[in-house]
Amino acid sequence: MASFLDKQQAGATRSSYAKIITVLIATELVGTFESAMIFIALPSLMAEFQTDAATAGWAATSFLLVAAASAAICGRLGDIYGRKKMLVIVLGISLVGSIISFTAGSIEGVIIGRAFQGAAGATLPLGLGIARAGIEKDKVPGAIALVAAVSFIAGAGGSLVAGVMLDLGNWQGLFMVSGILGLIAAVMAMTMLDRSTGLSKDNRRIDYLGGLLFAPAVALVLYGVSNAAAWGITSARTLQFVLGGLALAAIWIWWELRVQNPMINLRLLKTNKMALTQLATAILSVGPLVAAQIIGPMIMLSPAGFGVGLGLSPTMGGLVIFGAASVAFICSPISGKIAAKVGARRSLLIGVVICVIGYGALFWAQYSVLSYIIAINVVFVGTMFAYTAFPNLVAESVPVENTSEGMGINTVTRTIFMGVGTTVTTMALASSTVEGVGVPSESAYTLTYTIVLVTSVIGFVLAWLIRDRKNGKRAAGTAAAGNEDLVGAVES
Repeated sequence: MASFLDKQQAGATRSSYAKIITVLIATELVGTFESAMIFIALPSLMAEFQTDAATAGWAATSFLLVAAASAAICGRLGDIYGRKKMLVIVLGISLVGSIISFTAGSIEGVIIGRAFQGAAGATLPLGLGIARAGIEKDKVPGAIALVAAVSFIAGAGGSLVAGVMLDLGNWQGLFMVSGILGLIAAVMAMTMLDRSTGLSKDNRRIDYLGGLLFAPAVALVLYGVSNAAAWGITSARTLQFVLGGLALAAIWIWWELRVQNPMINLRLLKTNKMALTQLATAILSVGPLVAAQIIGPMIMLSPAGFGVGLGLSPTMGGLVIFGAASVAFICSPISGKIAAKVGARRSLLIGVVICVIGYGALFWAQYSVLSYIIAINVVFVGTMFAYTAFPNLVAESVPVENTSEGMGINTVTRTIFMGVGTTVTTMALASSTVEGVGVPSESAYTLTYTIVLVTSVIGFVLAWLIRDRKNGKRAAGTAAAGNEDLVGAVES
């Protein structure tokens, strides 16, 4: 494949704006679709393989963990060896994952395939690197905004397409669609993109160990914790996985603080504001930022009359999620304006409050379709406020020259702890089920909402402890400088 790509890149000239944007939208559709589609399919996977929510949830967790590692490493490799080449490679790996999951006859096979699909987590940083190098400077911000907007809508559309596919056929159809999208995107990237330009001439050693070590460390801990109920909290197997994961995490931290050019620059966490921002990101990602993606489809698709459930079809469930995501997208500029006027900390605080109100309404609305739709819209708006606040907080927390590294840390933190949150939420839902049906019981949902409330309160306190700069002009100057390097920040 490498030789073929080299021939494609030889003697190429700068691609047109429309051609680059078309390819970037196609490639980003793959990663976003694959990330979103699995949540609405979890009830179907549980029924197909007669498993609980905690086990089925690993189909989402494995993707997120690998996606974090892929984004951290492949973006850097693309800068050195060619972004086009790396983009095609990660799309190829993702295609292999779709084939594995499609042909799998067990939940373990689906989880392994999903881990391969996680390579698509690098499509956005690689794509934005291509845009920055191949598009006129004055058109880059618009290109990024367009790709980001399509990415968000594609995520919501992923739930809708997944619902339709589940109604028309079965869960394998999702992986057929993702595989076709991956193949089309890979062919488009190979044939439509010119040779990568603006590559890094920095021959510094790549921190492969730092980029790879954190994902398995988290996975080992989560696997041990998720099986603690079956194995026993103090059993040898549980302790081996948990302690082994913690040991790997300790080695990773030691290594990243030791190397000169770490993949994840933990030294930036020495500043109080940056450390609090990452802590708030981690805690909120475990609870309110991911819980709705799991409990939403579970409530909508569970049969009515058996515990908690609305008995909607997968297609209707996808429509509800798509509508809520669209409302949140429309409201997202409000968060940006608040951050620009009074600081990103206020925007995050408002987002957490809206999330708590939404989840509170969701708790009482889980037996009424109309009330549920209103509540899930409120939750999605609050989540969008938080998502838009994090990058602005990072820009306010680090020097301009470290903006990209800071954004990279925040992206990895959010992705990793959303994986943690997926495991925690599915474990809570699996803690109690309705006999004979296998769907989560009311007490399981109560436990889940309790976890969301606790993490929201902790996240609110951490956000409250973040202090805005007293000098408004200085803050504005920092934000403006950060915006100038926004493209590089998102690439990281």
